[in-house]
Amino acid sequence: MSTALKAKIAEVFDEPGCDKNQAKSGNERKKGCTKQLKPGAAAGGCAFDGAKIALQPIADAAHLVHGPIACEGNSWDNRHSSSSHSQLYRCGFTTDINEFDVIYGGEKRLFKSIREILEKYDPPAVFVYQTCVTALVGDDIEAVCQRASEKFGKPIIPVNVPGFAGPKNLGNKLGAEALLDYVIGTREPEFTTPCDINIIGDYNLVGELWQVKPLFEALGIRILSCIAGDARYNEVASAHRAKVNMVVCSKSMINIATRMAQRWGIPYFEGSFYGIGDMSDALRQIAELLVQQGAPADLLDRTERLIEVEEARVWKRIAQYRQRLAGKRVLLITGGVKSWSVVAALQECDMEIVGTSVKKSTKEDKEKIQEIMGLKEDDSAHMIDDMTPREMYAMLRDARADIMLSGGRTQFVALKARMPWLDINQERYYPYAGYEGMVELVHQIDRTLSNPMWQQVRIAAPWGA
Repeated sequence: MSTALKAKIAEVFDEPGCDKNQAKSGNERKKGCTKQLKPGAAAGGCAFDGAKIALQPIADAAHLVHGPIACEGNSWDNRHSSSSHSQLYRCGFTTDINEFDVIYGGEKRLFKSIREILEKYDPPAVFVYQTCVTALVGDDIEAVCQRASEKFGKPIIPVNVPGFAGPKNLGNKLGAEALLDYVIGTREPEFTTPCDINIIGDYNLVGELWQVKPLFEALGIRILSCIAGDARYNEVASAHRAKVNMVVCSKSMINIATRMAQRWGIPYFEGSFYGIGDMSDALRQIAELLVQQGAPADLLDRTERLIEVEEARVWKRIAQYRQRLAGKRVLLITGGVKSWSVVAALQECDMEIVGTSVKKSTKEDKEKIQEIMGLKEDDSAHMIDDMTPREMYAMLRDARADIMLSGGRTQFVALKARMPWLDINQERYYPYAGYEGMVELVHQIDRTLSNPMWQQVRIAAPWGA
């Protein structure tokens, strides 16, 4: 691992917004999180994967992977992150290095690849991702990117995050560091307003950003930049002129919010767009911070009127579902912000949470779960740190849960137990954010639970009777 990469990782670990970092002594904080990965630990995603996930939703930029073609193999239509403009982010660019590049170095191939992309697609910027092989060979992507930027007159951003640097969550933060080092603050917006905000850590999965954006527009609040869902490069580059930052996923990009607060004095808060109450709270907090930053004082009143109208409408629309879903038991296997934000949404439909995973959740996430579910500090029965597939299967088989909400990785546990399952992670096809998303969420849960298939698969086969 290069000295520069080690220094950057140490800087990321010295994060004031990280609860683990705050709990350490001064000497321990200097050491950082030095725990080595075990074989197979990259099954949930390596650092390179995390960086690319965080940055690829910048839709009009080109994303070039400097490494073997296998590292680019599963990037098309990344995480169902949607774009309302350019589709360039869905193109897979790779230098596809071979044995000769490993022996002689791949820097010339990288420079030629950058030139070819600029000539054919003319993007506003190119992100270049380091991988394990090229990092071990010693290719200096920072030098190549600097030379290419000077030669072609466009930003060429090195993302020096090889997979062996650590797990996916570290890659998210290192990708965010690339934005802080090379992108944010390098351009000025065409104009600014007193109500400009940034949304950080949202990837516009299946168009969820588009379900909350009209609410902001109705209040005269402009999303100057979303980092990184549905983003344009120039918007991200001018994000430093926003008045307020909202962090949607603190686990992945809290360092952007804290660094922007230090450099440009932009206040931030952590919120959620999932559930009626959380959506309303997010609108209120944004309005309050904007007024503190100089926005018109009537923004608070207009926000309350909008919330009153939207809440009345959504409660009316989900009333029919609440009658059928009341008392249904849910096992929620996800992580991060969804470990508590989706809990709040489900409880609004009078559903019972028999367990929610906290493997990828921060200390603040866990505290919010305890508050929302009314748990005592020593009550961790409903907070699952690392449930094995065998334990999931037992819980579903013993009917302690009526449905499991999780990602595609654990769906077969529910199917094996012959219990309903609904995708709640990034691979899903339905948006669940905002007031409209709440209606869609309860509709999909009701639709899944009432599917007659589940009764049929539980009937013993005729030949086994």
